[in-house]
Amino acid sequence: MRKVYTIILFENSAHIFHQDPDQYIHHGKTTFDTGLQMNLLQEYCLVALDVFRKKTYSEDRSEQTAWLSLLITETIEDAEKLITEYPWPEDIYKEIAMLRQRPEEVLHMFSEALKIMDRNTVHYMIEEQQKELEEQQRLLSVKDQEIHAKNKTIQAMNQKLDIQQQEIEALKKELAALQAQKI
Repeated sequence: MRKVYTIILFENSAHIFHQDPDQYIHHGKTTFDTGLQMNLLQEYCLVALDVFRKKTYSEDRSEQTAWLSLLITETIEDAEKLITEYPWPEDIYKEIAMLRQRPEEVLHMFSEALKIMDRNTVHYMIEEQQKELEEQQRLLSVKDQEIHAKNKTIQAMNQKLDIQQQEIEALKKELAALQAQKI
């Protein structure tokens, strides 16, 4: 199994994120109040974009800085400045500009995404129902085995009862024969 990272972007973060203006990315893991040490697969990354926006970041020329700058870009001037420093987001800006001119394309993409999500949801539901069906079949099989075992027990008890009934009949005949001899 691989780790799962949940990235949460805050456009307007809570006051607690502003306590240290140099820290805008916070990594974390789940901890337990009992002190239980367990290595879970889920980890978190909280990004306060508003704190990043206030920070002077021109000296930090990294891909991470470029992506965060892309996310906080609000004006064409900001976009041009970012493209001068990092040329690779230019295609992204061109795509955004094209989508703004043709909103029907956005709706088409959204529609396609919904179709994929619906398809995935259907597959997930089918898998879940299949698991549920398999579990019910397993439980039914266990119940069938229990019923079969009880039927065998009942059958054995009926045979024993038949034998005892035959013995009683034989004893009655013997008793009747003995009583007939005494007379």
